Amino acid sequence: MNVYIIDDHTLFRNGLIALLESRGINAQAATSPEQGLAEIPNLKLDIILLDLNMPSMSGITVLKTLKTKNEQTPIVILTTSAEESDLRDCLKYGAQGYLLKNMDPDELVGALDEAVDGSIVVAQDMTHILATVLKNELSDNKTTFDALTNREQEVACQIANGHSNKIIARELGISDGTVKLHVKSILKKLDLSSRVEVAVMVTEKSYCR
Repeated sequence: MNVYIIDDHTLFRNGLIALLESRGINAQAATSPEQGLAEIPNLKLDIILLDLNMPSMSGITVLKTLKTKNEQTPIVILTTSAEESDLRDCLKYGAQGYLLKNMDPDELVGALDEAVDGSIVVAQDMTHILATVLKNELSDNKTTFDALTNREQEVACQIANGHSNKIIARELGISDGTVKLHVKSILKKLDLSSRVEVAVMVTEKSYCR
C-alpha cells in the first residue's frame, strides 16, 4: 500500500510515517498543502491522508481542489476535529473517510485497508452523528431510486450494506472495474458526492428489502 500524508505538524507526520512503515506500508508526506497538490498528480498512490487544520490552506480546500482535478485516489481525513460541521463538509466534498488522530494504531491501519478496498471509514467516535448529518444533507434530494438501472440498484443496496467494491464484485459476479463504473453512475444520477450518502439515502428510504 502506498500512502501519501499531507500534514504540517512535523512530530505527528514523522511518527505516522514510522508507524505505517513498521507495518510494511510505504509512506511519504508533504509538509504543506501546496507541496501535496504539486506532487500528487505525478505519484501512484493507494490512499491520501489529509489533515484539516493547516495554516496556509485548509484541508477542505485541498479536498475540493483534488476533486476538481478529478483525483481518483481515495482521500481520508485524519484530524483532531470532532466537529459535526467538519464531518459534514468533508463527506459532502467527496472524502472517503473521516478518522481521528487519537485512534488506536491497529484501528487506523485496518481503516486504511478498508478504504483502499472501497469502503467508507468513519471514526467510531463520530458514527453517532453521521446519520443525522447525512439525513439533513439528503432531505432535499429529488432524484428517486427508480432512476437507476436494475444493476445499479443492486450495487446501491450492496453499498448500503457496507460492502467494499471487491465484495460487491464477488457477490454480483462482475469485475471490480465494473463496480467502480456503476458507483460513478449512481453518484451522478442521484446527485450525490460519496458512497456514504448513497448508503444513507437507500437506508432512510428503505429502497432495499
